[in-house]
Amino acid sequence: MKIVTDSAADLTREEIEQFGITVAPLFIQFPGLEISADEITPDDFYTRLREMAPEIPTTAQPSAEMFRRIYEKWIQLKEEILSIHISSGLSGTIGSARLGAEHGLDEYVHIFDSQTLSGGQRFQVLAAVWAFQRGWSREAVTQRLEQLRASTEVIYTLETLSYLARGGRIGRVQALAGALLNIKPVIRVDRADGKYSTVGKARTIAKSLTMIVDHLVQEYGQTPVWVSVMHGQFADQAQNLAELLRARLNIGRLEILRISPVLGVHTGPGIVGAAVAPMALLEDLA
Repeated sequence: MKIVTDSAADLTREEIEQFGITVAPLFIQFPGLEISADEITPDDFYTRLREMAPEIPTTAQPSAEMFRRIYEKWIQLKEEILSIHISSGLSGTIGSARLGAEHGLDEYVHIFDSQTLSGGQRFQVLAAVWAFQRGWSREAVTQRLEQLRASTEVIYTLETLSYLARGGRIGRVQALAGALLNIKPVIRVDRADGKYSTVGKARTIAKSLTMIVDHLVQEYGQTPVWVSVMHGQFADQAQNLAELLRARLNIGRLEILRISPVLGVHTGPGIVGAAVAPMALLEDLA
């Protein structure tokens, strides 16, 4: 079984190469130039983003034709495909995947809506890879992915609302009011619909990090968890969040990773958060 996903999964380059995962790229569109999210490093991207201010680039999902070519390649090699993608509540990518699997390919292509992104999507992709390596059936793998989908939290905060405003994700008046009040929103991916919802707001990053930790403690208590701390270009605050989480959660595994530039388009460099999943749903596979 071949695993296909997209750039929003925030897999490391080592994971992609080691496990032979096919990643359909999302694209960043600068004036006169379109770049695959996998072709630019986060630091190079944020340098260019600052240089463009007050404008920002746009993003584009993989086309149905791109998915069709990916699927046909593996089907010709006698492979079935499990295609795991960014939440349909946040992107049209999975719609492109479904269109790409039409006209006879859908017999071999099985598409799964992660209903999340970033580290949460990465957990699902890794779980699928490991489970198939252990000889699990597709039905058993899908059941495990559904369990992960229902019990994984992705939550983050932003240093500024300005990038959301520039990209039209929130109103400019709302963003201006937030900037004047120095608001740092805490946002999570809702498990019910795979869309963003607001947990709360704070006046400082330190307070918003505490709000993130409080929320995760409420969700998981002392259940052993795997934590991926994710950030754009905010290494010091990522380290602060990791230390807070170590102090209050029962952590079986923790890493600090960078989010894809394609996600950073709408957040700017000052994004930090975490993806958290119960160890019990991953440790029997890893």
